[in-house]
Amino acid sequence: MQKAIFLDRDGVINVDKAYVSKIEDFEFCEGVFEALRHFQSLGYLLIIVTNQSGIGRGYYNEEDFQQLMSWMRQELLHVNIKIDAIYHCPHAPEANCACRKPRSGMFQEAIKEFGIDVTASWMIGDKKSDIEAAFGAGIEKTIFLGNAQNSGAKYCVNFLLDTINLIKK
Repeated sequence: MQKAIFLDRDGVINVDKAYVSKIEDFEFCEGVFEALRHFQSLGYLLIIVTNQSGIGRGYYNEEDFQQLMSWMRQELLHVNIKIDAIYHCPHAPEANCACRKPRSGMFQEAIKEFGIDVTASWMIGDKKSDIEAAFGAGIEKTIFLGNAQNSGAKYCVNFLLDTINLIKK
């Protein structure tokens, strides 16, 4: 069984500018490189789980998303960070699919594919739906970035870099 850090994308990996689909709009969040390197050094898989309703709404397409994620992965590799997997939900909210957070479909797929021990894994997100999806998959160790009012997360921090004080093994 492997342990993983599940990460939302917009607001955790990159600055959330609403429907980011182009390289020129993508800006890494402060502290993301240090935090991801820390998790990787502890033996965690790094797995991104992201709702991308911009695809379902027609704001951009699957190819745009895949090109941006390929670029992001390469940028992270340049600083010795390997993203093990990216799962995304391309559906608009009204599609009522099983993969869109707060449902746990993306998590379940990753857990099955990688043989992940949910009791040793974490979720870091910036929306209540991130936390709910993690709980639905049996991941109890959750960190909310930002104002934690009613997030339901186990921990709350203001900056991603603060997570390294919580995730130490």
